[in-house]
Amino acid sequence: MKVTRIIAVSMMLFFGLFAAVAAHSQVTGATLGGTVTDPSGAAVPGAQISVKNNATGVTREVTSDSSGLYTVANVIPGDYEVRVSAKGFSTARQSGVSLAVGQQQQLNFSLKVGETSQTVEVTSAAPQIELTSSALTGQVESETVRELPLNGRDWTSLATLQPGVNKIETQVSYSDAGRGARGFGSELTISGQRSTFNNYRIDGVTVVDYANAAPGNVIGVVLGVDAIQEFSVLTGGFPAEYGRATGGVVNAISKSGTNSFHGDVYEFLRNSALDANNYFTKAAGNPRPSFRRNQFGGSAGGPIIKDKTFIFGDYEGLRQSKGIPNVSTVFSDAARGGTLQYDPAVPLPIGCTPVSPATNPPTCTVTVNDYSAALLALYPHANAAVSGNSGKFIYGGVQVVPENFYTVRVDHKLGTNDSLFGTYLYDDTDYTKPDSMGGVLTDSHTTRTTAAIEENHTFSSSFANAARIGYNRDHVRNIFAPSAINPAAGSLALGAIAGQYAPRFAPQGGISEFFGGINASSHNLFTWNSYQAYDDAIWTHGTHTIKFGVGVERMQFNEHTYQAPGGRYKFVDYVHFLEGIPTYFEAELPIVDQPREFRQTLAGAYVQDDWKIRSNLTLNIGLRYEMITVL
Repeated sequence: MKVTRIIAVSMMLFFGLFAAVAAHSQVTGATLGGTVTDPSGAAVPGAQISVKNNATGVTREVTSDSSGLYTVANVIPGDYEVRVSAKGFSTARQSGVSLAVGQQQQLNFSLKVGETSQTVEVTSAAPQIELTSSALTGQVESETVRELPLNGRDWTSLATLQPGVNKIETQVSYSDAGRGARGFGSELTISGQRSTFNNYRIDGVTVVDYANAAPGNVIGVVLGVDAIQEFSVLTGGFPAEYGRATGGVVNAISKSGTNSFHGDVYEFLRNSALDANNYFTKAAGNPRPSFRRNQFGGSAGGPIIKDKTFIFGDYEGLRQSKGIPNVSTVFSDAARGGTLQYDPAVPLPIGCTPVSPATNPPTCTVTVNDYSAALLALYPHANAAVSGNSGKFIYGGVQVVPENFYTVRVDHKLGTNDSLFGTYLYDDTDYTKPDSMGGVLTDSHTTRTTAAIEENHTFSSSFANAARIGYNRDHVRNIFAPSAINPAAGSLALGAIAGQYAPRFAPQGGISEFFGGINASSHNLFTWNSYQAYDDAIWTHGTHTIKFGVGVERMQFNEHTYQAPGGRYKFVDYVHFLEGIPTYFEAELPIVDQPREFRQTLAGAYVQDDWKIRSNLTLNIGLRYEMITVL
C-alpha cells in the first residue's frame, strides 16, 4: 500500500510537469545493480549494500529485496567501493568499481558464512561490459578525454573513436553564411544517420542549437576538455528513456569537486614557424601564411564542506590568428581597360571591335560601361600568373578568433536521502576575417549558455527519483560585414539600391564572383532559447527494474535573415559585364529584414522495464511516446 501511494504521488508530479511545459529524459548518472546470494546460491534478503564514492566520500545505501536483488540508481560516474553485509555472513568488499555516465552495471555478490565484523575482499574484476542493457554504447572515459591530443581541444571529436561514428568531411566552410545557418558544431554521422538526427546532452540537458546541430563555436570547436568528466555515445538500440534522436546520443557529464583540492594550469601553442608554405602562396612569391594559436586556462576543484559540498570551476581561453590563403580569378590589367584577347577560331565576342587581328594573340576592344568601370575598383589587380584576359589574385587574409569559456559546478548532499547539483556554462567567441578579395571584413559571433539543476531523492531502497530543470541558449551573429577594407566597398555611390553598398555580381567566364560591399551579402542573426524540465524515477520490484518519467522542452527561435540586401547582378560572361549588360538583377523588397519568431513544445513520456528473468538473461522492454507541436 505504501509503494502504491508513492507511485500515485510520483505520477501526479510527473504529469503535472508534463502539462506545464517538455522531452527526452534519462538521468545523468549510472545504475548499479545485482544479486546477493549465500554459498549455496540462495538469495540473501535484507542485505545492506553501501556504495561509497572514493573521491568525495559520499555514500549511498540500499537493501536487497526478498529475491536478493538490489539497485542503486543515478550514481555520479566515478570510482567506487561497494560493501555488502548481512546477519550471519562476513562483510564483502569490492574496490575499484568504475561506473560510467548512463551505464547500467551489474555486480553480484556471494557472501560467506561468518561474523559481520569479518571483511572478505573481493578480488575478481568487475564486469567490463554492461550485462543488462541491449543498447549499443561506447564510453569515452575521463582519462581519454584528458590525455589524448586533440586539435583545438574539442572533446566531441573523441566520439569518432566509437564504431559507427564518422565525421562528415564535405562540410560548408565556416566563412560561408550557409554554415552558420546549419549550425557551427562539427557534423557527425552516427549509424549512417544525418548529423541533425543526433542529440547532445550535458548533465542531462539537451544542448543542440537552432538547427538541431551539435554545439560549437564559430570555428566548430567545443571547448571544456578539463570540465568534462566523461561521456558516452549511444549508437543504436536506445532504451525508451532516451528521446529526441534517431541517429545517436552523445551524453556527457561535467566534472565535480572532490574531498581533495586539485587543479591545473596549461597553455598549448601552435605556430606557423613549424608549418610548410601553401603551394599557391609559394608560387606567387608570397610568404608563408601566419598561424598562431594559444589555448590556455586552468581548472580547480575541492570541498566547501568535506564529505558534503563540493565545487569545481574551469576557464579556457583561445587566441587564434591564422592566415587563410585564397585564390581568386580577376581581370587582367588590359581587360580592365577594355582590351581583350580572343581566339580567331571562334566568333568574335559581341560588341568587341578588332584592333590587331594579325597579332598573336589577336585583340579587340569593348566600350567599358561607366558603372562597370566603377565596380572594377572592387576587384584587386592580379598578383600571380596572368593568362589571356584574367590573372590570379592570391590573398592570405588573417582570421582572428578570440574565445573565452567558463564553467562551474556545485554538488551538495542535502541529507541521507537527498542530493543536489547545479552546473553553469558560458562560451563567448568572435571571428573576423577579410573576404577572399580583401574588400570587406566579415564578422561572426557566437555565445552559448547552458544551466542545469538536478535534485535526487531516495524514497526507499527500491524507489528513487531525479527532477531536473535546464536552460540552453545560443546567440549567433552570422557573417556580418560591418566595415570596408577596400574604400570602394564602403561607398554608397556604388550601390544598386538606394541606401545600400555595392551589390554582389558574377561576371562569369572564369572571373570570380564578388560578394558585395558592407553588409551587402547574405547574413543572419539567430537567437535560440530552450527551457527544459524532466522527472525520472526508478523502481525495483522483484526481478523488475522499472524506469518511468516525463520531460518537456519549450523552444524559442528568433531569426533575422538578410538575403543579399545589396542585390545581385548576373552576367552571361565578362564581356557583358564590361559592357554593362546583365542577364538579370535580383534583390529583396525594400524591407530587407524578414524577422521570424518560431515557437514549439516537445513533450515525451516513457516506461522501461529491465526484467531479469534469469541470472544470465535480461529483457529490456520499453515504450516511449513523444510529440512536438506545430511551429
